[in-house]
Amino acid sequence: MMVGLKIGSLVLVLLALAYTVHAKSVVNGAKVLCFYDGEAALKDDSLTGKVTLVDIELALPYCTHLVYGYAGIDSTTYRLKPLNEALDLDTGRGQYRAATALKSRFPGLKVYLSVGDYYDLTEKDTSEKYLALLESDDSIAAFVSSARTLLKEYGFDGLDLAWQFPQPAPMETTDHILESKGYAYRDGFTKLIRELGGAFGTDGLGLGYTIPPHVNESFFLDIEQLKDLLVYVNINAFDQNNQRRNPEEADYTAPIYEAPGRTPGNNIDAKVKLWSSAGTPLDNIIVGIPTFGRGWKLIKESGTTGVPPVRADGLSPIKSLSSYAGYYSFTEVCAILTDTKQGSMHKVHDPRFGPYAFRVPDENEANGIWLSYEDTESAGNKARYVKAAGLGGIAVNDLADDDYMGRCSLETFAITLAVSKTLSK
Repeated sequence: MMVGLKIGSLVLVLLALAYTVHAKSVVNGAKVLCFYDGEAALKDDSLTGKVTLVDIELALPYCTHLVYGYAGIDSTTYRLKPLNEALDLDTGRGQYRAATALKSRFPGLKVYLSVGDYYDLTEKDTSEKYLALLESDDSIAAFVSSARTLLKEYGFDGLDLAWQFPQPAPMETTDHILESKGYAYRDGFTKLIRELGGAFGTDGLGLGYTIPPHVNESFFLDIEQLKDLLVYVNINAFDQNNQRRNPEEADYTAPIYEAPGRTPGNNIDAKVKLWSSAGTPLDNIIVGIPTFGRGWKLIKESGTTGVPPVRADGLSPIKSLSSYAGYYSFTEVCAILTDTKQGSMHKVHDPRFGPYAFRVPDENEANGIWLSYEDTESAGNKARYVKAAGLGGIAVNDLADDDYMGRCSLETFAITLAVSKTLSK
């Protein structure tokens, strides 16, 4: 009992210090958007990746915004809806209310609700309803009205639109959409943003846009129209390569700059220049970074150098806590890098393209892996890039995948901390 009381007292002291630090951190000018997937609270325990709102409180001193995910769209009414009512609404576990209540303990913290991302795709794994909504003024009006109502009811400060546009694989095109719809979706999205901005303005609600990778900006987005309508534009500059897009080739997933011989545009610098050249205010541009890694399986044909791009055979054979095979939280990445049971991992760190590690397969073609990931050094490099370019800040995606228990080092939420420290220097 005495040990439990001491631990509880220590936690209270740490949280009290966190509240004090937060009051200072939010005035340094840079934004740190901290995304949190509420579904992480439903996992069995910390060994299986369970991370609750209470757990992330130690990260909030480093965040100016908490972005709670994820809401979705009703495919019939096109109204904004919780994806898990039993988890999020007051009639269930009440996580919406618990998330916004954190503002009372962290002065200056803004709490946004995110809608979309990969969490609200249809049963066919497509974004059809997100496109269909943009074709009708009535559907847009229904979404705007329902979004305003839900945000106000639960005390959110704004909405993050992680809108789902088609993201074709490398060998696919969007020609069929171009032929049938032209630029109707682009105009519809601009109208949606304008309508949301008009409805939100009277209530002081903010509106941000998170851009998934591989969206055809020239087709779906009228950047010159959007640039002045948003509180921030968050460029999710990761998963530029992953096993879903190209299972047979392992490569950097979140490079700052374009590596030789790669597809132009699939890097942070190119995305930033695309938006800034259209007149987007630099301090509205946010660079999204991951707190996870992606792993491919190496085979005999992969060679022994590990230098990307590398021939691969789909997903890494190492089991993941995530429901997505080959997807590893930062804590899991640390464990993989230090586990020598199947042979040591060779680590390479290039500040331009990010870190990777690999292990060649054995004589039975087993245990070969190539892993692209984010760590504290690469996160710091991206924060320095943001500072040098005069951009608005960093988005950390996701707190639930950061090292919240300090297993990689003595610091909890090490990637988030590295970003905050660098931006505040």
